[in-house]
Amino acid sequence: MKRKLEISELIFKIISYTFLTIFALLCLYPFIYVISAALSSYDAITYSRVVLWPTDNGKDVVFITEAFKEMFTNDQFWTSYTNTLFLTIYGTVFSLLVAILGAYALSKKRLLFRRFFNFFLVFTMWFSAGLVPQYQNYIKTGHVFAKMGITDEKWLIVIAMGMAAMNIILLRNAFEGVPSDIEEAAIVDGATEFQVLTKVFIPMSKSTIATVTLFFAISRWNGYFWANQMISKEYSKPLQVFIKNKVAEYTDPDFLSFWTESYHPDSVVYALIVCSIIPILVIYPFIQKYFAKGTNVGGVKE
Repeated sequence: MKRKLEISELIFKIISYTFLTIFALLCLYPFIYVISAALSSYDAITYSRVVLWPTDNGKDVVFITEAFKEMFTNDQFWTSYTNTLFLTIYGTVFSLLVAILGAYALSKKRLLFRRFFNFFLVFTMWFSAGLVPQYQNYIKTGHVFAKMGITDEKWLIVIAMGMAAMNIILLRNAFEGVPSDIEEAAIVDGATEFQVLTKVFIPMSKSTIATVTLFFAISRWNGYFWANQMISKEYSKPLQVFIKNKVAEYTDPDFLSFWTESYHPDSVVYALIVCSIIPILVIYPFIQKYFAKGTNVGGVKE
């Protein structure tokens, strides 16, 4: 039998749910507006008639897909999209591999100089060398890669940016939460160190690993600054750099003075934004169930 809510509890729940609903709608509206603006007419964008749905005169619903057609017929768009997939997939796999191996080692009390390594890891979060030394470090790393025969500049982003201290700490705390009795039982049964990691620690920390994977994937997918700085070849640049260049192009007064299309140039930019966020929206629901649990398990050390 359910307990009857008191007046104060009922009022609190009504206020809380109302506030959360309004907050959720405020977060959702920008995405709805971007989709609507990408499908609206030239006049609707020019005279700010777009509010909630794709429109022409501010009243009727229309779907003008020319902006999406221009984007989908642009070869550079697909090339940059492929580059972003490359950076996201390989960057996430490499970073996750580094994070898991580092966290597993740091979670072991028998590791020599364990306190020093843990402190050094946290120290990098407190103090940063700055952009210029980091930029110089990436330049030198690129020279090393060139001598090794690695000429694809995308690998520089994948490998040189492969470590994230915060994610290693999350995984380390999750591994430290694995009962030692289970590890000892596996060792008694003849399991090697690699088997203990893959058969015991990883399955028992899948929530935190899924959360860290999401962090890495979003970081690589949205990566712009260092990709723009370190990748010089136009055909190797990722989607975010392509979008930035298109925004600069489609807001240039000289470019707009020659615009004769029936759709607004901003519609193309909005269409690009929609396509850039769709993969994250598709992946997130499958990982969301692990998110809260993984952050709590990895972020709290008992």
